[in-house]
Amino acid sequence: MLRINPELVAAIMRDAGSQIIGGTRLKKIAYLLDVLSYGDGFHFSYKHFCPYSEGAADSAMMGALLGHIAEEERQAAWGGNYSMYSVDAQSDDSVPTGRSELACQANKSDTVVLELAATAVFLSEDYNDPWFETERRKPMKIKSSRLEEAKSLLAVLRMIEVPKPLRDFD
Repeated sequence: MLRINPELVAAIMRDAGSQIIGGTRLKKIAYLLDVLSYGDGFHFSYKHFCPYSEGAADSAMMGALLGHIAEEERQAAWGGNYSMYSVDAQSDDSVPTGRSELACQANKSDTVVLELAATAVFLSEDYNDPWFETERRKPMKIKSSRLEEAKSLLAVLRMIEVPKPLRDFD
């Protein structure tokens, strides 16, 4: 069953610093929160070569329509479009520190690096070498040092105290 809840997406945005640039980044942050037991009940499956949640995507869209989330569409330098999401920052003392640290750290990372890291985590459930499988599936995205940066990002995320730590599959 598809879960649509704009307030949950707004909470993810608040925890990530009140602004998230791009739907890909939003869904990857939601996915990592889910994996580390800070999930909001969104279902993730493998789509377009990475973890994807239709519920999170639809919740962001519904949140923008209902005014829970501000969305500004912009054009990228390469010609495509992306969304800039924001919410009013309201501190919530009940949010676990690990959740906000994880969301902020993931939000600060490069979008492609975050996507590679989230993909490797997703593939680690079924593959002994998820980095090799990520590289095989995303050859155009691993240019430069992005794969190493994704590994470094996961190393940083592993240092954050969370209920269910990321397993080390390096």
